[in-house]
Amino acid sequence: MIDAFFWLAAGTLGWGLSLATYRLFASRNNWPMGQLHADVPFIPVLIGVVCLVIGLVFAAARGSEYGGWIIMAIGVLLAFFWTGFLRVGSQVSLFLAPAAAAMLVLGFLGFPFPGNYDITPARYQNNFGRVLPSARIEDRTLQLPSQLPGQLQPQSQQFQLQAPKR
Repeated sequence: MIDAFFWLAAGTLGWGLSLATYRLFASRNNWPMGQLHADVPFIPVLIGVVCLVIGLVFAAARGSEYGGWIIMAIGVLLAFFWTGFLRVGSQVSLFLAPAAAAMLVLGFLGFPFPGNYDITPARYQNNFGRVLPSARIEDRTLQLPSQLPGQLQPQSQQFQLQAPKR
């Protein structure tokens, strides 16, 4: 299933991998490096590894049935293109990778944003006041307002024992 999380996970994984490996390729091939990559290389590598791990965790959470392997393949292809073809594109990924990772984590925790599983999501108000898209509702078991604990049900809806009919 291709949705916003799919593209965010692929981008997070690809840009993170590009950040983590750019200095290695740039120093070997005499490519230009930004000041952060040249002077303090552990910061971009750390940002890249954290984003890479977030992308891999999300791909694993989706599983192979919902495109986890495809997320990893697109992420590796993005990193290959971003590092090998654009070369200095790694400087832009210092901003893009953490932004994509932050949106991916916020969406994974349940914060709704456009494109989250549906192109035009049907909205539903749950008992916590958040609005969820319809496809996410099917994955959860929400209790009906009449079934919430601590609420009395009308007399007509309560279960009553009756003697079996003969």
